[in-house]
Amino acid sequence: MAANLKEVRIRIQSVISTQQITKAMKMVSAAKLRRAQDAIVHMRPYAVRLQNILGKIAASLQGEVQMELAEEREVKRVLIVLITSDRGLAGSYNSNLIKLAASLIQERYAHQNEMGNVTLMTIGKKGLDYYKKRFPNLDTTHVGLFHTLDFDNVGRVAEDVINAFRKGKYDKVEVVYSEFKNAATQRIISEQYLPIVKPEPDTESKVTADYIFEPDVELIINELMPRILRTQFFKYMLDANASEHGARMTAMDKATENANDLLKDLRQKYNQARQAAITTELTEIVSGAAALEGN
Repeated sequence: MAANLKEVRIRIQSVISTQQITKAMKMVSAAKLRRAQDAIVHMRPYAVRLQNILGKIAASLQGEVQMELAEEREVKRVLIVLITSDRGLAGSYNSNLIKLAASLIQERYAHQNEMGNVTLMTIGKKGLDYYKKRFPNLDTTHVGLFHTLDFDNVGRVAEDVINAFRKGKYDKVEVVYSEFKNAATQRIISEQYLPIVKPEPDTESKVTADYIFEPDVELIINELMPRILRTQFFKYMLDANASEHGARMTAMDKATENANDLLKDLRQKYNQARQAAITTELTEIVSGAAALEGN
């Protein structure tokens, strides 16, 4: 019984230590989330508006100006950019992203994958760790981007992707990432990055975007499109960064609650075992006293 009590005491101390760690991690994630949330909340309206303008320009000038980045081609070669986190302990955040990327490879681009024409670019260590022995066409040139998450570093990655599309290395580029909603909600989605998505024609309205370009349409388009696409890629990264911290904060909060529940059960077991030990000792004392009186 004494050994039993000691074992329960050790487990209680272990759970308390783990709970202290999860509480600390929750607080750290909450502090990081505030900064990350501010960044994406301020960035998103700007990036969304730019993306809408880009799509409308591509649709309104279709056939008039050569636009490589909006050119629809037969999809033979595909690049999937998977944005995961560098660290774990974020609940199902990374596993859901990996599942969506796997679904794209195995279902939507199954034919291209059979031909060996699907390339997976991993941004984030968790995606790399999962796929490095599971997928042959892996681009690992941009691991560790979250260590220095600024527009210049992200812009260089976007530039590499844009140039690869221009040269015909890929016919389509999709980005798998987590769109941040709030601390408890992240939406795992895939979004077409290239070619530029044109808005669906409005059947109820004949009004089209009418832009005045100075000095030259083609010059402005060739300068404008890559800049907007770099901004869009930066938005993906900010979304992913905020989503990671939100997911980790939620996971650590849940872990702390689970530790509380486990502590209640362990303390109840400890008290029961202690009471049983005391009862046994009293019984032995009473039995010993009765035996002495009988003698």
